[in-house]
Amino acid sequence: MKIIKELFRYREMIFSLIRKDLRGRYKGSVLGFFWTFLNPLLQLVVYTVVFSVLFPTTLEKFYIFLFVGLVPWLFFNTSLVGGATSITCQENLIKKIYFPRQVLPISYVSSAFINMLLTFIVIFAVLLLSGFGIDFSILWALPIVMLVEYILVLGIAMITSALTVFFRDLEYVLGIIGMLWMYLTPILYEIETIPEEYQKYINMNPMTGVILCYKDILYYKRLPDLETIGSAFGIGILFALVGFIVFGKLQRRFVEEL
Repeated sequence: MKIIKELFRYREMIFSLIRKDLRGRYKGSVLGFFWTFLNPLLQLVVYTVVFSVLFPTTLEKFYIFLFVGLVPWLFFNTSLVGGATSITCQENLIKKIYFPRQVLPISYVSSAFINMLLTFIVIFAVLLLSGFGIDFSILWALPIVMLVEYILVLGIAMITSALTVFFRDLEYVLGIIGMLWMYLTPILYEIETIPEEYQKYINMNPMTGVILCYKDILYYKRLPDLETIGSAFGIGILFALVGFIVFGKLQRRFVEEL
């Protein structure tokens, strides 16, 4: 509660850092803010060509199956890799003034989350314009899944941002882990296509339940299984608690390590 109260007092700083990150994300580029929409669309084109043309699939409208899982994954991967450096990139600020250090990973993850929300405009447009459609009667479950993912990602970013202060190579290792992690998450394939004896390992992946919920709502047009969303929520809370505890223990040595 003490941490929450302190973060609330510094809420203006969090909002300011979020605005700064969103404005500076594509600063200096020709297309600027439009990369928010173009980046996932271009990745969608690449994956669709690879898995629909070179490696054909029987899934109906595979590009939609892929897109509704790819956008949440990009939020996760961006926060995993970029969030890890949220402390080290603000070295001068940390050394000059006092503020709760949790502000930095929170603002970074929140900025990436807002970016994902904006990208969902493209998802809804693709679903409607393609004729695939949206079941608006179950769309109320989507914000719940988004909140679950946000909590999970924030917890992981807390852990990685704190550890990167002491192990700078972690920033580069996480880039490799992110690539491997993607293929261990049912984004490009249905989990049922995995041999049953290996499915239990895929289900141990904290992002599996989250991605399955997104696909249930937007691709299969059904409410996520209560056990799936409950498991995802429990794992998210666990990572958030561990993240805040680890961060709280390590932040005392940030200044001397930086």
